[in-house]
Parts: sequence; structure tokens; C-alpha cells
Amino acid sequence: MNDWHVFNGLGMPHDGIVRFIDSSPPPPWRRFYGVAPAAGEHSIDPELEKRFSKARFFMSDREIEVVNAAIHLRRPLLVTGKPGTGKSTLAHAIAHELKLGKVLSWPITSRSTLQNGLYRYDAIGRLQEATLGHSHKRGYRDGRNRVRDLSVRPRVAPSGDTGSSVVTEAATIRQHTDESGPVTGRFIRLGPLGTSLVPSRYPRVLLIDEIDKCDIDLPNDLLHVFEEGRYEIDELSRMATEHAEIDVFSADSDTVVRVTRGRIACSAFPIIVMTSNGEREFPAPFLRRCVRLNIPEHDQGRLANVVGTFFPTDQSSDSEIHNDLIQSFLLRRDRGDLATDQLLNAIYLAKFGFDLSEESRDGLVKNIWEYLSGGGG
Repeated sequence: MNDWHVFNGLGMPHDGIVRFIDSSPPPPWRRFYGVAPAAGEHSIDPELEKRFSKARFFMSDREIEVVNAAIHLRRPLLVTGKPGTGKSTLAHAIAHELKLGKVLSWPITSRSTLQNGLYRYDAIGRLQEATLGHSHKRGYRDGRNRVRDLSVRPRVAPSGDTGSSVVTEAATIRQHTDESGPVTGRFIRLGPLGTSLVPSRYPRVLLIDEIDKCDIDLPNDLLHVFEEGRYEIDELSRMATEHAEIDVFSADSDTVVRVTRGRIACSAFPIIVMTSNGEREFPAPFLRRCVRLNIPEHDQGRLANVVGTFFPTDQSSDSEIHNDLIQSFLLRRDRGDLATDQLLNAIYLAKFGFDLSEESRDGLVKNIWEYLSGGGG
């Protein structure tokens, strides 16, 4: 492994990220000033351990170099390539090898907005609870099963009294604990992008999947967040004079994050992997802020390695089946788009048989190998 490599692509978890944090400062223009805790969580996600203990993610030396460049430069990695080349798997492979815990995942659709990625504010839930509090509820049980008094109800702002609207929002957006305890945001949950920017000693891994499906405005909306590594929760910043610190839920299940004055700023820029199937072009300012990696279609050798990790065998007859199907797959892929998982599905059926006749298996394989886009029959 090269000395400068943080990620070596071998699939074995190691402590390279610790050395990276201690000895590899970011470029001066990529320094972030969120306050990280003195200690940080550095662990293997059990789900990723199960996944990668059975199968390795194969990368070329060039691809590994590009990934490490993105990590050192603290820049998002924009990964392009056809379906089935392992673009999304790359994020999980990085998190597993560097022991960075669970991958934060943000699947993109045409309706995705920057707000979705940063945080979600349940305004309807806030309104419903305020209404219930006014009508009949005198108390509720919090997460520690302690009864909280709601007899002092939120004051409704008089017409034109904009200042008192803060009191109303503060009374319904938060949950009081003991006088010496924190205040918890009841209707705010951070999104995957927002959670990845929470100050921490070690970077989180964020997968922004299929960003080419996004609305035309999203790439430009992401620019400020990528550059500054921080954002503001408007609903909390309006309450900063009354409650400087408020706890909200993160995208990690029910993990709580302390937010000060409504602002979140990262200390370690997350390792961001954005995938694209090439369905659209991105604006130049967005591309300039990314490190780009194109993963080519797997050749025969790489397909054989992938198949071997899922279907290890010492029998020459099984190896012959694998090789025959790989050859047939490559010939068919020359005429249209096919993905690697279509090959794996075909080998699974051919290997285990399921009491199917050879003719039935061949028919199923042909069915499985339908082209993803235009191509011959």
C-alpha cells in the first residue's frame, strides 16, 4: 500500500483513517471549523462486515488513486459508469475498510431538494400537537417515560405580533426536560447530508445515489454546502435567543445531535460518493468542485474475480460453467446494456439448477439477460 493511501481497496478493515486525521491536514481552502468531540467513534458496521466478508469489491489501481485523491482533497467524488459497475458499492467498501460505521444514504429522485438532504421539519405534526394541547391533552410521556406538563399552553401570536410567534414556535417545536437538562426538538430530524456534516473526529461516508435523476436546480443548490461544510436550521436559529442549544434527531435512527444556535458546521468533511448513470450533464461550477471517477464496464478478468467471490469453487466443471456464461454474457453485452448482477443471477440458476431442465435454464438465462436499454435480440 502506498504511504499516502487512506483507502487501499483490499477489503480488509484497518486504522488508516486514524493516521489520516492525525497527519494529513486538508488544503488551506478546504479547512472546516466545526468543533469536533475529543474522541470519535471508529467502528465496523456489522451489516457491512457480513456483506464484505463474503465478497470483495474489486478496483483498479487507477480507481484507487482517484478515490484517495478525493479523500485527501476533501472533495465529493462523482462516480459515473453504466449500471452494475459497482458505483454505489464503492461507498460501502470505503466505509467498511476505514471502519467509518454505517453509510448515510440519500437516494435522489426528480423531487429531491437540498432541504430533503439537510433536515426535515414536521410542521403538520407540530400543528396537530399544538391543537391537541389546546383542546384536551394536559401531559405526555417523553422518551424516558416521564410525564411532561402541557397545562401551560403555547401562546398564539396576536395579529401583526411577529415577535411573539417565536414564543409559539418555541413552545411547540421543542420538548422540555428538567430545568438543568437539554431542550429537544420534537419535530426536526436531520437528513443524510445534514447528518454527515455534524462535527465529528472522523468523517462520515455519504452516498448520494443517482444524482443525475435530480431536478435541474439541485447541483447548484449543493455548491454552498460543499464549499462551506455548514448549514443553518431556520426553525432553530429563530429560537437562538431563548434556547441556544437544542437536541434534534439525526438520520441515524434515534441518535440525538446537539445543535447550537441553529447552526451545524462540520469539522471533518464527509467522504461523499455521488453516483451517476450519465443521464444528464452537470453545470461546470458543480463539476469543478468534484473529483470525477468513471468506472468502466468489467472486462473478462474482473468479471471472473467478481463471480469467484460469490461462487467460490474447486471443481473444474463449475469453473467451466462460469467461464462459458461469462463469455456468453460478454458477447451479448456487446449488442446492448447488461449489468453484472444479471450475470450473477444467471450463474446462480445454472449452478444450483432447482431441478430445471437444461432447456428451461437456458430460457430463463435469456430472459434474465434482457437489455437495460436498446440493443439486439
